[in-house]
Amino acid sequence: MKYRNTVVFAVLVLLFTCLATTQQAQKSKVSVAKSTRVDLSRESIGRESTKFLAVVGNWSIVDDNGKKVLAVDGRKWLRGQPAGGLAEKARAIYGSRNEEFIDNVKAWAYFPYAVAKDIDDFRDGEISMRFKIVAGQLDECAGILFNLKPNGDYLTVRFNGMEDNVVLWTFNKGVRKFVKRAPEKVPLAKNQWHTLQISVHGTSLQASLNGKHLLDYTLPEPVSGRVGVWSKTDSVSYYDDYAVTR
Repeated sequence: MKYRNTVVFAVLVLLFTCLATTQQAQKSKVSVAKSTRVDLSRESIGRESTKFLAVVGNWSIVDDNGKKVLAVDGRKWLRGQPAGGLAEKARAIYGSRNEEFIDNVKAWAYFPYAVAKDIDDFRDGEISMRFKIVAGQLDECAGILFNLKPNGDYLTVRFNGMEDNVVLWTFNKGVRKFVKRAPEKVPLAKNQWHTLQISVHGTSLQASLNGKHLLDYTLPEPVSGRVGVWSKTDSVSYYDDYAVTR
């Protein structure tokens, strides 16, 4: 009897070990499947990105010391205008539901942004990117756009080199509204790469710059929408290593 109990116990231990190993492997697979990094290495220099859809402003792929990166050049766009082929691009993002989207884009034509094509709905996780402020007389901005809705509403966490700060803004029904500013100013060197990251879990939003936690905010509701990169007026900014973990 004692021998049989020992055998049964050993079998149960083996089964639970196998089950735990299988569950861990499945979790690892899910984690990998939900991590997306936008690869620009095969892009064509001097052309619009095939990975980011330019909605407002002039966006293109440029060479940065031998590496292909995404750039926005506000010097060509001081008056503010939607990107070329806006109607077609709106349909590419949201199908036939694009009239309100286009109207709101025109209302915010001083805020260039481009949408990541391969990330259709970000709800929970982290978004990070590297950015470099190159130039700008009115502004020196780079930001992460998220929660982009079919009507064109969105949120952005951005760094402004003129103000040396990180701020959360909301764009809703044609109105831009300040939400929260990080309490600490962080001067950054121009023409150098820096990392901006946001973390969204439920209604909790956090933001960090170069690994330093700067901003906490409780959103009024969970996010759900497209994501991308953001700029302002005449900023000339570069973007790379855009990554989303869900």
